Amino acid sequence: QVQLVESGGGLVQPGGSLRLSCAASGSIFSINAMGWYRQAPGKQRELVAAINRASSTNYADSVKGRFTISRDGANNTVYLQMNSLKPEDTAVYYCNAKYGGSLYYPGNYWGQGTQVTVSS
Repeated sequence: QVQLVESGGGLVQPGGSLRLSCAASGSIFSINAMGWYRQAPGKQRELVAAINRASSTNYADSVKGRFTISRDGANNTVYLQMNSLKPEDTAVYYCNAKYGGSLYYPGNYWGQGTQVTVSS
């Protein structure tokens, strides 16, 4: 089993920045890809960014050039640096982890989610 705990969400003005963190615990030795997904009210959950042990990354087109995903040396924490935030980035952001290395779909492990609200 893998447990994921997110932190770092909040309220920010348009153009501002936030940094999300996701700490993994449990059977982390088998984790390969980790990523961030988001779900806005009335919309489906979508991929924001993902990274695997080889440090390959994948980003949604809507966040390219604004968001950066990274992973610490021990590979048990993943970060999402969000810059130039827009109101349309408002959503609940979920951390995801999987045993496989694919960056295009989620695995079985989810965090509880953290709210990001971009508003003036």
